[in-house]
Amino acid sequence: MGKIDQAREFLQLVGMPKAQQSDICCYVILAMSGIKPDMAWSEATNDWIRIHDIIQFSNSYYGTTYAENSRETFRKQALHRFRTAALVEDNGMATNSPNYCYRLTEETLQMLKTMKTSEWEATLQRFLQYHETLVDIYASKKKMTMMPVKINGTDFKFSAGKHNELQKAIIEEFAPRFAPNSECLYVGDTTEKDLVKNIDKLTELGFEITLHDKMPDVVLYREDKNWIYFVESVTSVGPMDPKRILEIAEMTQGVTAGKIFVTAFLDFRTYKRFSEMLAWETEVWISEMPDHMIHLNGDKFLGPRWK
Repeated sequence: MGKIDQAREFLQLVGMPKAQQSDICCYVILAMSGIKPDMAWSEATNDWIRIHDIIQFSNSYYGTTYAENSRETFRKQALHRFRTAALVEDNGMATNSPNYCYRLTEETLQMLKTMKTSEWEATLQRFLQYHETLVDIYASKKKMTMMPVKINGTDFKFSAGKHNELQKAIIEEFAPRFAPNSECLYVGDTTEKDLVKNIDKLTELGFEITLHDKMPDVVLYREDKNWIYFVESVTSVGPMDPKRILEIAEMTQGVTAGKIFVTAFLDFRTYKRFSEMLAWETEVWISEMPDHMIHLNGDKFLGPRWK
C-alpha cells in the first residue's frame, strides 16, 4: 500500500467523512507530516506550514500539478475540516497574512508516528476516546485568540491577526478622535466577511453594492457633518491608491454625502513602504501615533500654523 492509500486509510479510521478522504486531503496529511514516498511514518513532523508549502510539497514529491490558485480548495476541502476535527491547528494570524500557517496537533502527530507499528491501535483508540474533548480544546484555543471590540455600542469579536488588530484600532482609536459620534456601517473580519453591514443605511445613503464589489475595510458615517469615511486597514496590501479610489467612486456614484478616504497603518515603517502608492486627496492615520493625521491634500491645508 502506497503512502497516499495509507493516508486515506488514516483519515477513514479517525472518522473523517468520505469527502475528506480524497486525494487532496491525503496530500495535505503527507505534506503537513513531511512524509515523502520513501519515508517511514515514524519520521513524521508537525512543523508550521503554509498552503503554498503544501502545494509545493505535493507537486515535488508526489508528482501532482496543483496550481497556486487551488489554495482555496485546499483550505475549504481539507484544512478547515481537519481543524474542526482537531487534526490540525492554525497559528491564529489573519487568513490573508503571508505568515498564516497550520500544523498537525500533537495528538495527530503521535498517531501518524505509530502508523504501521504495534502501538498504532492504542494511539488511535486514545484519540477516538478523547476526540470530542480534543475538538472542544482546539475550538477553545481558537476562541481564546479572539479580540473583543465594541462596534456601535454592541460587543463583537475579531479573529486574531494584525489586520484585525488595526481594524480594532480604527474603530476604537481613530473614530473617536477624527469621526466623533460616527456610526460604523460596515466592517469585515478575516473569517467573517460582513461582521457588521447596515444595508438599509448604506442603501439610504446611495450605495449600489453588488456581490462583486469589495467594500473598504471600515465604513463610518458621521451624520452631523454628513460625511462618510472609507478606511482601508493596510498591513500588507490594499492602500488608497488611485485605482482603489476609482473602484469606490463607481460603487458610490449615488452617494451625495462628503467622502473621506483614509489609509490606516499600524506603524510608520509600514506607511513608508506604501507612501509612494497613496492617492492625492486622501488621508493617512497611523495607529502608533493615534492623535495625528497625514493629509495628502495639496494646498487645502496650506497656511501659517505658528506665531
